[in-house]
Amino acid sequence: MHIHEYQAKTLFSRNNIKTPKGVLIANTKEASKVCSELGGSIWVVKAQVHAGGRGKGGGVILCRDVEAVENACEKLLGSQLITPQTDAKGLPVNQLLIEAGQNIKQ
Repeated sequence: MHIHEYQAKTLFSRNNIKTPKGVLIANTKEASKVCSELGGSIWVVKAQVHAGGRGKGGGVILCRDVEAVENACEKLLGSQLITPQTDAKGLPVNQLLIEAGQNIKQ
């Protein structure tokens, strides 16, 4: 089954499985509005491609201010993401998932 992370999280939500708040965007201009909607002061910008290893390929970016979110969106949208699971050409990034940062207990 080939689904994006945002699609899987939608299925989880429908079945009462908690997931971080997130918004899908396809345009950099939406980034600051999404940050306001999500609230907080830390966000994660995630490329939505059908490949694992997005973090290792630079497709998951932790941002500590709105400007960093905007920069991450500009960097990723329209790019080719190369991960350990893609070929040398990578995959096109047409959508991003912006999520509110989470406090993680270790």
